[in-house]
Amino acid sequence: MFKKILIANRGEIACRVIKTAKKLGIKTVAVYSEADKDARHVELADESVCIGPAPSRESYLVMDKIIAACKQTGAEAVHPGYGFLSENEEFARRIEEQGIVFIGPKHYSIAAMGDKIASKKLANEAKVNTIPGWNDAIESAERAVEIARDIGYPVMIKASAGGGGKGLRVAFNDKEAFEGFTSCRNEARNSFGDDRVFIEKFVEEPRHIEIQVLGDAHGNAVYLWERECSIQRRHQKVIEEAPSPFISEETRRAMGAQAVALAKAVKYQSAGTVEFVVGKDQSFYFLEMNTRLQVEHPVTECITGLDLVEQMIRVAAGEKLSFTQDELRREGWAIECRINAEDPFRNFLPSTGRLVKYQPPVQTLEQSVPTLAGEAYEGGAFGGVRVDTGVYEGGEIPMYYDSMIAKLIVHGRDRNDAIAKMREALNAFVIRGISSNIPFQAALLAHPKFVSGDFNTGFIAEHYPTGFRAEDVPHEDPTFLVALAAAVNRKFRDRAAGISGQLPGHGVQIGIDYVVVTLGPEGRHTHTPVSVEANGSVSVKVGDKLYVFRSDWRFGETRIVGACNGQPFAAQVERLGLTIRVTHNGTRIDTLVLSPLGASLHKLMPYKAPPDLSKFLLSPMPGLLVDVAVQPGQQVQAGEKLAVIEAMKMENILVATQDCVVDEILAAKGESLSVDQPIIRFK
Repeated sequence: MFKKILIANRGEIACRVIKTAKKLGIKTVAVYSEADKDARHVELADESVCIGPAPSRESYLVMDKIIAACKQTGAEAVHPGYGFLSENEEFARRIEEQGIVFIGPKHYSIAAMGDKIASKKLANEAKVNTIPGWNDAIESAERAVEIARDIGYPVMIKASAGGGGKGLRVAFNDKEAFEGFTSCRNEARNSFGDDRVFIEKFVEEPRHIEIQVLGDAHGNAVYLWERECSIQRRHQKVIEEAPSPFISEETRRAMGAQAVALAKAVKYQSAGTVEFVVGKDQSFYFLEMNTRLQVEHPVTECITGLDLVEQMIRVAAGEKLSFTQDELRREGWAIECRINAEDPFRNFLPSTGRLVKYQPPVQTLEQSVPTLAGEAYEGGAFGGVRVDTGVYEGGEIPMYYDSMIAKLIVHGRDRNDAIAKMREALNAFVIRGISSNIPFQAALLAHPKFVSGDFNTGFIAEHYPTGFRAEDVPHEDPTFLVALAAAVNRKFRDRAAGISGQLPGHGVQIGIDYVVVTLGPEGRHTHTPVSVEANGSVSVKVGDKLYVFRSDWRFGETRIVGACNGQPFAAQVERLGLTIRVTHNGTRIDTLVLSPLGASLHKLMPYKAPPDLSKFLLSPMPGLLVDVAVQPGQQVQAGEKLAVIEAMKMENILVATQDCVVDEILAAKGESLSVDQPIIRFK
């Protein structure tokens, strides 16, 4: 076994690998860029080496710097995590040539599976189902149309070197095939320097289901069941679960057997994932093989009780797999939500900055000790909650890397139990200072189609075609939110009444009757009369409904955990001036809890309209202003480029929404912008 390994990555996956290494008694080396000098993975590792400036192309992607860090620290092996250099065959080969072990597959396996055209040919030879299509590079748009007709519409046009949704089009007719081929080719040339394009059958109502495989250097290979990854936004996974609620045991076994056949065909030695697209009739076709650890590996760890990082390290050290296919267990149901630094209400634009508050839910599952659901956890609860993260409260979310803050994983008895656990865990996850996609995750988990398991890869595009809005999260009991605001207000009133030195006859009166004013847009507020009494617990009557709250919540805490009418709940409450903000199950309300007289006077208050900002171009997100494309005095047409902002590996082009004349440039190229910061003023 290795004595010291280097982790050629950052963020949550670097922290994840360090935890398992510590469990195995292996020393760890972290590498970091200048932007990550105070990052969590640097703190957790035994040693750390700075490998360059913030941009990843000058640090985490520079092979020479990582090899030098190995030599400097005496690391015997490198774990690449995911992303960055994890699927780079040259990196794997160079590491091995230096006498360092690559904790992952051999470079020839990475090469065989890295090229989409070559990998499909290999899959065919290994008798793995592949989508009907044309797997050689296509020379012209006219030929693309002929091939598309032969396969039968709809077809998918894909760049061979594509990824992350780039170089991909779906065509339903000759015109779309002609245009799609041309734009795919251009996009592939610009993004990957490789303009080869191929065409395959487009599977309708497709599901994205992947099989986790594990192989060793002794010719053994097994599959660790499947993961359902169909909930995607712009080809990026949002929620993953294991097992899949869709496929039958027969399909599961057939997919697993084909995944193992492919792994053996490329002499695969490590953890890897074979991705399939599955049609509504359970027909399944090979998509690609990911020759690395997946972001969503924890759900497989939960249902099998295996530590996949540990298995990768053991295989790399030359050990045989310690179990056979027949010995693998599958228990319970696991779900993972990716918690990202993005604003769901602003079309998921990146949100960078300081984590003013970061309080994940209480963990009952440890990252490097994935316990099977059949065993009891702390407190005797079945299943548990796990948080894989690379951040901490007070830390910075830099603009240079991807937007993931954490992965929230739950393990339950069955799918409904796991969904209920995940909803409670999301309620208890406190993030402030930056925006997160937690409200969107809460909405997805409550959607009846998700709960019933009736979804495919088009789920988000179909149900949220114009983006995500606050009203897309209907709360199953809106009066609960009103009652909770009243209960919290009662705690504040009790404290105020108990302050000593109040003028006799003029002290704070608590009272029973209140009106909860739920603040709405443009002064359209809702008034709800309530009765509140406190006697150990707080009882709130709203109409004919009674809510009895018990909680040891203290002032200043954002998270409130307790019981309502005997049922456990978690929510978030904040006092902002006179406003009490309540967040639960993805729904947020701002309230004023007033006396009946105060509420009647509040109704008379005139609505104060916000200032008119239509003459300004505002930054929709925090980021780096990389270009201002206009000058003062310039006449601009609607749709014309005004500025470009870069954040989290994404470039966002801001365009004019109407014809206008530029009056003044308010921000300079190269400036770091905050959200809503003015960039340009128009006349």
